[in-house]
Amino acid sequence: MPTVRTTSAAETRQVAAALEPLLGAGDLLVLSGDLGAGKTAFVQGLAAALGVTGRVTSPTFTLAHTYQGRLRLHHLDVYRFADPSEVLDLDLPELLADDAVTAVEWGETVLSELPGDFLRLEIRFGGPEESPDVRWLDFEPQGAGWRARAAALEAALEGGALPAPRRGAAAGSETG
Repeated sequence: MPTVRTTSAAETRQVAAALEPLLGAGDLLVLSGDLGAGKTAFVQGLAAALGVTGRVTSPTFTLAHTYQGRLRLHHLDVYRFADPSEVLDLDLPELLADDAVTAVEWGETVLSELPGDFLRLEIRFGGPEESPDVRWLDFEPQGAGWRARAAALEAALEGGALPAPRRGAAAGSETG
């Protein structure tokens, strides 16, 4: 599936903003990547595109933030969870039933507790030969709802609003 290369946090936010037209109430985004890779920057771009005007920060210590825009945005951080079932303490089923988009940082740790329909995003650092600012964003639609939007996802990521990202086979050859 689509892979996009960015060279700054601002470009990572632009990629997120390009996805906004595809999002609807109940959509779930599962974000993975090393510490400092850009998961919160991605959510900041998504929030701005949804019309959120307040400051968007990582909910590492509060576990969840909710922002109001065109759609509500629930921003979760499950980094500190020792057991995937702890996500139920956040009332995740209720959040997903809400008229909102939900973004879960460190979501790979709770995949067993998530519904089967979500967009997975892995953010990787560039390889040793690349600038320290390079990130590779790998998108993987999961479930029928996101697979049905795969072509629209591809088109959004190829759109002119992005800073000429590099995509495709070259991205897959990176060691990240």
